[in-house]
Amino acid sequence: MEDPLVSVAVLPSEEKTLKYFLVSFGILKTAPAPVHSYTPANAEPASRPPWVTDEAFSQKFAPGKTTTTVTKHILPRGAPVPSPASTSAYPSPVSTSSQAPAIARGTVQRAERFPASSRTPLCGHCNSIIRGPFLVAMGRSWHPEEFNCAYCKTSLADMCFVEEQNSVYCERCYEQFFAPTCARCHTKIMGEVMHALRQTWHTSCFVCAACKKPFGNSLFHMEDGEPYCEKDYIALFSTKCHGCDFPVEAGDKFIEALGHTWHDTCFICAVCHVNLEGQPFYSKKDKPLCKKHAHAINV
Repeated sequence: MEDPLVSVAVLPSEEKTLKYFLVSFGILKTAPAPVHSYTPANAEPASRPPWVTDEAFSQKFAPGKTTTTVTKHILPRGAPVPSPASTSAYPSPVSTSSQAPAIARGTVQRAERFPASSRTPLCGHCNSIIRGPFLVAMGRSWHPEEFNCAYCKTSLADMCFVEEQNSVYCERCYEQFFAPTCARCHTKIMGEVMHALRQTWHTSCFVCAACKKPFGNSLFHMEDGEPYCEKDYIALFSTKCHGCDFPVEAGDKFIEALGHTWHDTCFICAVCHVNLEGQPFYSKKDKPLCKKHAHAINV
C-alpha cells in the first residue's frame, strides 16, 4: 500500500525548519550533491604545444634561424673566406616555398630585372623593403646596388654569376677560386661537371677512347688505363666464342680447343651436334667431330 501524499502549507520563514523535519522522518528525499572535479591552477594538460612547454622554442625557431645543413668546403689558397659570424653574405629566406629549385653546382645564372611597381619585396641582402626597381635571382629579390660579387664586389645586376657556398661570385672569381679542372683538357670547368675515376671532367671531354662519343650516364669499361663504351670494349677486347661468335663473359663456362675458345654448350659435333665436352673428338676443317662422324666427307 502506497504512502499517502502529504501536503503542508508553510510560510517562507518556516520552510527550512519544515524541510529538515520531513527529511528526518524519511518523508522527503534529497538528491545527492553534484560531484565537481577540481583541476589545480598550475596543473598542465597531458599534451601541450611545444611553444608553451619549451622555454627555448622561440630561440630555436626564430625567423632568422634556419634548419638547413651547410656542408663546409675547403677553400683553395687565396680564395675569399666567409665571415666567421655567418657562412653567407646574404641571409637565408624565411619561407622555403619561395626558394628556387636546386641547380647543379657551378651553373652560370643571370639575374632578372623588374621595374618599380606596387610590389614591395624584401631584399635578400639587407632584408629591407625594396621601393623601386629590383632584381630577382635564386628565388629572392635584391636591391640592384647590393647584388654584387662576394669577392671583387663587382655589380652582378647585368652580369652572369655563379652561386657557391651560399654566396654569389662573378664568373672570373668563381673560375679562379672554385671551378674544378678538367682531367683531359686541363681547363676550368664552368657548368656541369662529370665525376669519374676520382677526377673531374667536362661532360664533352670524358669520351670513349675508340669512338670518341661522350659517355653521359652510360657504363664504361677500362682497358690499359683508357675508358671504352660497352660496344667498343666487347668488339676490341672481349673473347668471342668460336661456335656462336658471341662474347664469353665473366661467369660463363668455356672450353679451349682447336686453338679457339668455345662456350661449353657450343662445343658440339659439326654433323650430329652432340655435345663433346669431356669427350674424345676429332677435327676436320677446324670443326670438331665426334668419333662416329670422324670420317665424314661433307662437313
